[in-house]
Amino acid sequence: MKRRSIVFLLLSVLLLAGLTLPGCSKQEEVSKIRIGEVTRSIFYAPQYVALSQGFFKDEGLEIELITTAGGDKTMTALLSGGIDVGLVGSETSIYVYQQGSDDPVVNFAQMTQTDGTFLVSRGPNPDFKWELLKGSTFLGQRKGGMPQMAGEFTLRKNGIDPHRDLNLIQNIDFANIASAFSSGTGEYVQLFEPQASVFEKEGRGRVLASFGVESGKLPYTVFMAKQSFIKQNPNAVQKFTNAVQRAQSWVDQKSVNEIASAVLPYFEDTDIEIVRSVVKRYKEQGSFATDPVIDEQEWNNLQDIMTQAGELKQKAQWSKLVDNTFAEKAKSTVK
Repeated sequence: MKRRSIVFLLLSVLLLAGLTLPGCSKQEEVSKIRIGEVTRSIFYAPQYVALSQGFFKDEGLEIELITTAGGDKTMTALLSGGIDVGLVGSETSIYVYQQGSDDPVVNFAQMTQTDGTFLVSRGPNPDFKWELLKGSTFLGQRKGGMPQMAGEFTLRKNGIDPHRDLNLIQNIDFANIASAFSSGTGEYVQLFEPQASVFEKEGRGRVLASFGVESGKLPYTVFMAKQSFIKQNPNAVQKFTNAVQRAQSWVDQKSVNEIASAVLPYFEDTDIEIVRSVVKRYKEQGSFATDPVIDEQEWNNLQDIMTQAGELKQKAQWSKLVDNTFAEKAKSTVK
């Protein structure tokens, strides 16, 4: 998401969020948790496994899953009380923290640990080298979002200045990037799945490289909640994290076909072969975290990428915005 848009929206709800805090400390813990997912994506396969395999239900939790369509909207819903838990990029919690919230958003369980985008060209390129991109028209992601920041980090790592060596296009809405490339815009594009696999199947593009592999491990997508919610509902948060750990272990141990079948109910309009292709690609490159612990080194890697992209004024301490208490317990006790 664009950093400016998220800052604008967050500032509009911070006062409201602060006004709703008092008087809640003695309420009973919730048994229903509303999750706001930033988008519906096979990238979040363990979440759908936890739902379809009944892991949340086994913990005594009722889950309402809401697709909040964008990092700015997800954080606005979280801060205003429209949802209890957000599944969104951890950089958004840093943006909130930088605005001086009295009730910071805390990351408590990691879902994905790499970027989820791929470099796609219009046709096969068996002799691909990153330097071949120089001078090309590159259709990237939106400024300020983690996909674009991870993309720029990867390009620089491979000797390419994205703003000098490329004709970089960043003004196309996320939902329209794939169709813009399909219509003839750009020679290369940075795409999420399943668009990358769909393009390959239809002969409209070819995956050349993974930005996830190139940019390294990050707390890319994380379950987070307001600090007040966590303090008021520690048992519910622990049960939630236990279910996440069970799902992550399940995904780690099961075959691509089993995972694809488990998540398919959440992607009824997607061909099963595409679902399998996406699961296989993400599983093989280690995008699905195998436990919910948010590693400090990965957190620092995230902030280095944000700093290089010019989107981070001051680094946020891992200890301030990460609470691994629930993840560590789940990791040590849940099989």
